[in-house]
Amino acid sequence: MKNKYIDLIQQTFEFPQEEFKVEDNNLLFNGIDLMEIIKQYGTPLKITYLPKISQNIQKAKRCFNVAIAKSDYQGDYHYCYCTKSSHFEFILEEVLKNDVHIETSSAFDLNIIQALYERGLFEKDNYIICNGFKKMQYIEGIVELLNDGFINIIPVLDNMKEFDQLNSILDSKCKLGIRIASEEEPRFEFYTSRLGIRYNDIIPFYQEKIKNNPKFELKMLHMFINTGIEDTAYYWNELAKAVNVYCDLKKIAPELDSLNIGGGFPIKRSLEFNYDYEYMAEEIVAQIKATCNRNGIEEPHIFTEFGSYTVGESGAVLYSILNQKRQNDRELWNMIDSSFMTTIPDAWAINQIFIPLAINNWNKEYERVFLGGLTCDSQDYYNSESNLNAIFLPKITQEDTPQYIGLFHTGAYQEALAGYGGIQHCLIPAPKHVIIDKEYANPDDEEGEIVTKLFAKEQSYKSMLKTLGY
Repeated sequence: MKNKYIDLIQQTFEFPQEEFKVEDNNLLFNGIDLMEIIKQYGTPLKITYLPKISQNIQKAKRCFNVAIAKSDYQGDYHYCYCTKSSHFEFILEEVLKNDVHIETSSAFDLNIIQALYERGLFEKDNYIICNGFKKMQYIEGIVELLNDGFINIIPVLDNMKEFDQLNSILDSKCKLGIRIASEEEPRFEFYTSRLGIRYNDIIPFYQEKIKNNPKFELKMLHMFINTGIEDTAYYWNELAKAVNVYCDLKKIAPELDSLNIGGGFPIKRSLEFNYDYEYMAEEIVAQIKATCNRNGIEEPHIFTEFGSYTVGESGAVLYSILNQKRQNDRELWNMIDSSFMTTIPDAWAINQIFIPLAINNWNKEYERVFLGGLTCDSQDYYNSESNLNAIFLPKITQEDTPQYIGLFHTGAYQEALAGYGGIQHCLIPAPKHVIIDKEYANPDDEEGEIVTKLFAKEQSYKSMLKTLGY
């Protein structure tokens, strides 16, 4: 009878997968023996596997460049990383190894770019796409970088007032972008995005404010869809509208040469994940080319802004099961040694789904459980189906070795949403954070050696008390 945990996973999903496989009843994540990591550092533990970042960037670049070659597309492709997904220095250092550009969201992002430049990680001719609703501090920072020689910084206008603010303090010539206010999908509470300028206002705005102003050169039209790049009628309809606006604008603004389609490619949130990246890139390129050809317009350079796709699959959080509680005739609660509200706030805030898997004991029988965190909050729990169904894990018995579990592909947004280094719910400390990389002895070394580095210790009570004013 096949009633072991490994049998359940293999019967339910195509398994093993690219980043997950099992050896000696223990889970390997991108070839890393997680039990060895746990033995060295303990739990709870956050890990970041840096090589996965470069792998995903190179995959997207390859998809778009192959699509461009197949279609004989005349524009170039530019990959931008959205810093809001993770601002950590070790993330940006890995990202920038891949000849990519940066998308920013706030004034402090520009300070990060200056620091990266001073460390020799970022060049002044790299593109800096400045998105977001801009306070004056953000606009002033853009002008400072422009005056300092960052020639490809492009403020993307979110509203028409930003243009007047920028114009009032700008002395040199500036490249400019305009964001389209896209329509939201039907299930949203509102019809139109709060970000960007209405379709009908863009051409009159350009003619009135930008066209004859010698300070500005309109280079980019920007679109963004909250649902990301999906093979749906909604996405293709919004892309078509954006390309048509680009063509109309290009006819009166010859300096316009770039279309930014925003983000983002999805990441694996389930072992059932199936997404054809190559097809989507080819279809995007083909549709942009076809629309431009119909309008007699030269194809634009294509920019994308990938945040979660860049860093999401590099992250995981590892826990141990402290205890199991039977609360009624149907519910078993496995209590972890941390809080989900501290470590993966996406899960309770917006029901974000990650991939829960056992780390060890894959040869044990499985059982249906709920996962509970340490806080006294009723929302401090996790399960795999948007808080509808429970999780299956190896059965826990007294004679077993401790049960360890992991939630995977948690690399985007978690630290920022949880308030890294700050006060956590119920003062449950943020866990240790370990960076995992590969070192290669020589250029012919294909495997490389796994190296780990402790980035942050578990949060201390002293740091919390200091923040609280004690």
